[in-house]
Amino acid sequence: MDKKKLLIVVAIVAAIGAWVGFGGADFLSFENIKAQQAQWQTLYESNPLLVVGVYFAVYVLVTGLSLPGAAVMTLLAGALFGVVIGTLVVSFASTIGATIAFLVARYLARDAVQNKFSDQLNLINQGIEKEGAFYLFSLRLVPLFPFFLINIVMGLTPIKVWQFYWVSQVGMFAGTIVYVNAGTQLAALDSLKGILSPELLISFSLLGLLPLVAKKVVEFMRRRTANEHV
Repeated sequence: MDKKKLLIVVAIVAAIGAWVGFGGADFLSFENIKAQQAQWQTLYESNPLLVVGVYFAVYVLVTGLSLPGAAVMTLLAGALFGVVIGTLVVSFASTIGATIAFLVARYLARDAVQNKFSDQLNLINQGIEKEGAFYLFSLRLVPLFPFFLINIVMGLTPIKVWQFYWVSQVGMFAGTIVYVNAGTQLAALDSLKGILSPELLISFSLLGLLPLVAKKVVEFMRRRTANEHV
């Protein structure tokens, strides 16, 4: 590992260590968010730009370092900012943070992984280059796949950075609205489990499959039309 990569690894480990050492996980726990909601609401009302700016920066940091707490922070956005502003702030902060995590994974590990498993990854790389946007969009729509894991795994593939960014921005938007809207009723929530019902999970899963199914149908129809004209 060269010096630049080593420095990045050390910086990441130090940041995670500081986060754990200063109680970041407890700070962003569901219970603490509920307990401090009134205090943060008062602070937001007195200085909205500062609170939004700090919130945005912390959200980017949490998602960029793949730390736990993004889901709770999304609820907090709904509670503090409302659905419209909360959705906009979370949408951009989460996508920027995801892209940072994506870039870090790409810079630190992609070459090593691709070189070591080049034969096994050949077909996957071809599929990503051809249909990467559709696969990523489907993954972003389905809440069953961990947010941070998608960022890291995609960083190891050939998908382009801009493509990763805009597909993530669009693909995560529906889920963001659901969580932010749930956050407007934060005081009435008992846990994170009550937000995504089985029916909603199934709906998101079916919606996530729609782009891939539509693409396959279009390709089938094109092949069939081409064969009829032969």
